[in-house]
Amino acid sequence: MASGASKSAAIAFLIVNTLLYGIITIIASWAVNHGIERSQETASVLSIPARIFPIFFPIGNMATGFFIIFSLIAGVVGMVTSIISIINVIQWNASNQHAAAASSLISLLLTLLAMGLACKEIKMGWSDSNLRTLETLTIIVSGSQLLTVGTIQAGIGTVEQERLRTRGRF
Repeated sequence: MASGASKSAAIAFLIVNTLLYGIITIIASWAVNHGIERSQETASVLSIPARIFPIFFPIGNMATGFFIIFSLIAGVVGMVTSIISIINVIQWNASNQHAAAASSLISLLLTLLAMGLACKEIKMGWSDSNLRTLETLTIIVSGSQLLTVGTIQAGIGTVEQERLRTRGRF
């Protein structure tokens, strides 16, 4: 990949990821707020083990609580690391590229964890339409984040080759 092509592709992916992570954060925040407001009235009719379950949500199934919490964490961390990575990729030197790669990798790992919980929730069945949207966006952004990490790694390769060509090995 040419240096300019990987830089523009990385910036484009990072902008898309920032928007997707923002939407994920908004939907997950709504779900947490909805769960806090409605869990008292809904959990009071459940049997005793489910009533004392600490992460109970009145929408979805028993995997919903974990999925919403992890997607909220992944959304916030992903949005922040995407913004920071945009700044690092714009500067386009080796140290900033490595910082962008590290933060994008952390964001990818958290998103993959949330994606695994989304797949578990889909497997268990019965989700509200807002949760289905959150599940779909989490799966989409995990693929997009994987491509972002790949383009940033390609950019690291081109920056390192350019550094070795102009300055020598040491």
